[in-house]
Amino acid sequence: MADTVLAAGAVAWRRSGDHVELLMIHRPRYDDWTFPKGKVDRGERLPQTAVREVEEETGIRVRLGVPLVTHEYKVRDKDQMKRASYWSAQVTGHDDTTAYEPNHEVDEVRWVRDPDASSLLTYERDRELLAAFHAVRSAGKHRTRTLLILRHAEALSRSHWRGPDTERTLTTAGDRQAARIAPVLGAYGVRTIVSSDAERCVATVTPYADAIGTDIVLEPRLSEEHAEARQVRNATYDLLDSRAPAVAATHRPVLPYVTDALGLDDVEPLAPGEMIVVHHTGRVVVETERFTS
Repeated sequence: MADTVLAAGAVAWRRSGDHVELLMIHRPRYDDWTFPKGKVDRGERLPQTAVREVEEETGIRVRLGVPLVTHEYKVRDKDQMKRASYWSAQVTGHDDTTAYEPNHEVDEVRWVRDPDASSLLTYERDRELLAAFHAVRSAGKHRTRTLLILRHAEALSRSHWRGPDTERTLTTAGDRQAARIAPVLGAYGVRTIVSSDAERCVATVTPYADAIGTDIVLEPRLSEEHAEARQVRNATYDLLDSRAPAVAATHRPVLPYVTDALGLDDVEPLAPGEMIVVHHTGRVVVETERFTS
């Protein structure tokens, strides 16, 4: 059986006057026009790969929105299959491609008006990806906000902790989980970091807060000790009302109240360090994803 190579990329878009433009690349090796994507590096999660590859291949930094499609196909001239996952993505910094320096992998980066993209694309699978973006855009889902609901990373067991439970710390494995979580939060452009006031929750999001140089907002309504359905619901609504992409770190017993407030049914319990990515418009959930650290 052929090996499967994992890859990820994005359909990055911007407004230009009355038009939507899409970010596309030309690869001289294959003489093709396509959307930016690339292989997963060791230890990466797919969202992290998608954002990294877009920036490496175009010089443009993006944050991910809703997922679009996953394609599986045979790699040219190799006994391998490739499974490539794509997201819709919005630019988070500059969108100027004129300073891009051509190289042997990508020799041209271009913003293309949406109506012209299909005829420029080389592969039929990319046209299918474009159609998926069109469906998302037609439904207004390309402008969603993002809220990540995160269960704290692995913590010391209660039986091995002698102090107050709110001060219980992460294990060494939990520290490693927290480090792996940080780039996933970055892939979704998280700017607002909210946490239960318990040390294990705060420590889970500290690496990311340090990475972007921002404070962690402590939210007692998400703590295990004070969990109450109405208060958790109100805290969740406040998070949904935030305009900036946000993450909320909390506890296993609190999570059912959160998912209930989000209107999510039959959600399997999150493992330590696992998260649900909620794409929403206001308080209406459009789509969800789930990732483990």
